[in-house]
Amino acid sequence: MHNNQLSGLHEDALTQASANADVALLDLVQRGTLAYFRDFAHPHSGMARERSNEASYDYLETVTTGGTGFGIMALLAASERGFLSRIAVRTHLARIVAFLGKAERYHGVFPHFLHGSSGVTIAFSEFDDGGDLVETAFLMMGLLCAREYFSRANPKEARLREDIDRIWHAVEWDWHARAGHDALYWHWSPRHEWKMNHAITGWNEALIVYVLACASPTHAVAPEHYHRGWTASPHFVNGQRYHGITLPLGPPLGGPLFFSHYSFLGLDPRGLSDRYADYFEQNRAHTLINRAHCLQNPGGFAGYGADCWGLTACDGEHGYSAFAPDNDHGIIAPTAAIAAMPYTPAESMQALRHFLLTRGGQLWTPLGFRDAFSPVSGWVAQGQLAIDQGPLMVMIENHRSGLLWSLFMRAPEVRTALTRLGFSSPHLAGWLVD
Repeated sequence: MHNNQLSGLHEDALTQASANADVALLDLVQRGTLAYFRDFAHPHSGMARERSNEASYDYLETVTTGGTGFGIMALLAASERGFLSRIAVRTHLARIVAFLGKAERYHGVFPHFLHGSSGVTIAFSEFDDGGDLVETAFLMMGLLCAREYFSRANPKEARLREDIDRIWHAVEWDWHARAGHDALYWHWSPRHEWKMNHAITGWNEALIVYVLACASPTHAVAPEHYHRGWTASPHFVNGQRYHGITLPLGPPLGGPLFFSHYSFLGLDPRGLSDRYADYFEQNRAHTLINRAHCLQNPGGFAGYGADCWGLTACDGEHGYSAFAPDNDHGIIAPTAAIAAMPYTPAESMQALRHFLLTRGGQLWTPLGFRDAFSPVSGWVAQGQLAIDQGPLMVMIENHRSGLLWSLFMRAPEVRTALTRLGFSSPHLAGWLVD
């Protein structure tokens, strides 16, 4: 055999070995991250605790609605991968759904935080003590995925689907479409009503709100709210080039990376487009700009590079912040690069290897990666946040199998809404709206 043939075989073997090693690493990270939503779940409600380190509220009793939606999707991925049994996941989700059926709601809309034993609202801030439409949308996204996953005819799966539908149908999306306003509004409180006055306008993490508000079988809003409300922002259309990359939508330099994660845990961006953007290209450009900023490193932060990048909302050395290229304080969050894996698979895998194999002693715990760290000062977050652990686990799965994308896009209400809103998607092929 010629030397060049031997060389080719050697290269093939190395490539295969590397691929096998990456599969093992992805399994390890998904299994580890799952522990946050299984082992650290609230023992009564089954919901995801907001964080695993003590803060200014009772962290063992504070459960998060949006983070639980992400956690539900993580549990479905665990079932499909065989990390947990289907029965164990169904039982866990039945406990969550039973708790949600009795928890405090405001026109069917859940608050940001609940007390995990009683289901009573925990105020997020002085005036944010009622319904949170965005967190509720993240929760509904997870519940709809669960409804589609547990599709068998047996009585227990049928009961779970019925219970999920009762919660989903009760959400009054139209209540948050205030008369005389185009946009939907984020918060409503029985004590403070619309005092928060926070219109949900893009571009940010909340695209899913408009999709689900249009999808509701009982309290739907008109598509005009999407076209006249969501897009009514100076930071919706962009079109500028940063680091040689054109960004269709969003604020200068793209903003934090969770903008391209949260709504797209369920919404499949592959081939998804409307009159405003191709959403896979939007999210890939956003990711590449964020990474390019870290490589250019205008702040001169030691440790930034091709192995170590990713700016998003997370805990920081001086408190939680939405870190981004225009708000860069040297804080890297593992979820930022890893949850971008569907958009930048090679670059995200490179970062995952670094976080796990090089910095694992610093970052890896029995509940998965710590939330964030500073490669400059050596500061490391003491714990994890549900809203960061969930996207990390779920987007790895969407990269590997597209599972959560397939489940969410299978929901007939979602496909109806996307069609009504003027989206194109491979999932809509042959789909007709009555």
